[in-house]
Amino acid sequence: MLTVSHLTKKYGKALACDDVSFSLDPGSVTVLLGPNGAGKSTLLKSVIGFLRYSGEITIGGLPNKSVEARRIFGYVPEIPSLYPNLTVSEHMEFLARAYKMPAGYRDRADALLDRFELSDKKRKFGDELSKGMQQKLNLCLGLLPDPQLLLLDEPMIGLDPHAIKELKAIFSEMRAAGKTLLVSTHIIDSVDMLWDRALIMQGGRIRANVTAAELASSGRTLEEYFFEVTEGISGEEMKHPQVSLDGEKVDRE
Repeated sequence: MLTVSHLTKKYGKALACDDVSFSLDPGSVTVLLGPNGAGKSTLLKSVIGFLRYSGEITIGGLPNKSVEARRIFGYVPEIPSLYPNLTVSEHMEFLARAYKMPAGYRDRADALLDRFELSDKKRKFGDELSKGMQQKLNLCLGLLPDPQLLLLDEPMIGLDPHAIKELKAIFSEMRAAGKTLLVSTHIIDSVDMLWDRALIMQGGRIRANVTAAELASSGRTLEEYFFEVTEGISGEEMKHPQVSLDGEKVDRE
């Protein structure tokens, strides 16, 4: 569903993404992990088409910046960007019109607002919502078009326990429906048991590309593996079986 080939992006002399390549299958949840400055946000913005870059990115076999590709993917930014003079309902209507959704979108919109406990806030303006409620609306807007590919940047920050439970359930539902999700986060345990593949970035490169099954067979948790990749390997960790990084064995020296 998503293929990134030799993506390179520079800001002046700084190399934010350095020859990044990977592909994501339909019906999968991939987590994108990495320390600050690893290049995660640049990668997401490149996929969305916000940035100029060298390399190739396709969504469903279509160039990511094409109108056809934009119709089948959605994006949930880390910081909600709401219109202060639009109500919650008007935000949903605005997005539905932008995507040219059929009139039946209202049922889906109402269902999403209900799941995230925003039904009683339909007439509230964007700037009247608390930060947590803004994030809930942010999620509803990203989910409304029912995209084939959904990119999410730190989606669980600011959410209450009920909203986190509902979002995790939605992830599972989308995966079961054959949708593809790419979730960028710093909170590793927030995606525990949800992910199928993990991409770990550092210094603008994909340092590790591992499936949940591969990691489970090594006896390590995702958190342990993350610190092994990004901060080196302790004597205890050396006892674990190796997992390939970028198609090569981990250098234990």
